Amino acid sequence: MFSRPKIEYKSDDDIRRMRRAGLVTAAALDAARRAIRPGATTSDVDAAAAAALADAGATSNFLGYYGYPATVCVSVNDEVVHGIPGDRVLEAGDLVSVDGGAIVDGWHGDSAFSTVIPPETSADRELADATSGALWAGIAALATARHVGEVGDAIDAYMTSRAPQLGILEDYVGHGIGTAMHQPPDVLNYSTAHRGPAVRPGMCLAIEPMIVSGSIDTRVLDDDWTVVTEDGARAAHFEHTVAVHSGGLWVLTAPDGGAEELAKHGVDAAPL
Repeated sequence: MFSRPKIEYKSDDDIRRMRRAGLVTAAALDAARRAIRPGATTSDVDAAAAAALADAGATSNFLGYYGYPATVCVSVNDEVVHGIPGDRVLEAGDLVSVDGGAIVDGWHGDSAFSTVIPPETSADRELADATSGALWAGIAALATARHVGEVGDAIDAYMTSRAPQLGILEDYVGHGIGTAMHQPPDVLNYSTAHRGPAVRPGMCLAIEPMIVSGSIDTRVLDDDWTVVTEDGARAAHFEHTVAVHSGGLWVLTAPDGGAEELAKHGVDAAPL
């Protein structure tokens, strides 16, 4: 008999503790965002996030994870995820994705964003906006979902209606999160016949669509981390850590708890 991976369900107090990690994660990514400009290196972006974590007395859940050598991932243009910061100099027009997280008192936060250094093309703006929109469509669906697979249904439906020419990456998916950064269950960004586990109060998920402007085929570079599109097409990545509790949804890595974006979908954020 095969056993299902065990999901870690959190108490309301656990979720409040995760909120602290979520807010520190948001602050670190905000610092990284402010460091993104022409002439800066991807290491500069990493250093800004590291300083914000240090100021909060938190640690990075990326640094040292399976040997990963930096505080955050900084992926540029055709790099989808897991780009290692280094001496690459950012230029006007680059599409930059930053993925990072924090550990506070043993609890994890995880979030990601993409931004374009001006001047931006209409194609890059559409890619970034569609990916962000897909993330919030998936989060909003969680408010009424009976099974985790409905998140992927919502992301897939949003992309089909909003930007059908763009591709949803299938090789990398979201995940549970809590006392570890990666936990069961997997959170797919596309629709399948597999419904996944039932949505229950205490479930915390990192939802993270990765959208590409060309083929969804990818490869990993020789550094054994950086994932790039096979055809060189650009990619975007957005992510939030979301808690389900008896009163609703709380987006732990959004400073407003997700209130502004969820309202666009007719969903109220429910902070504890």
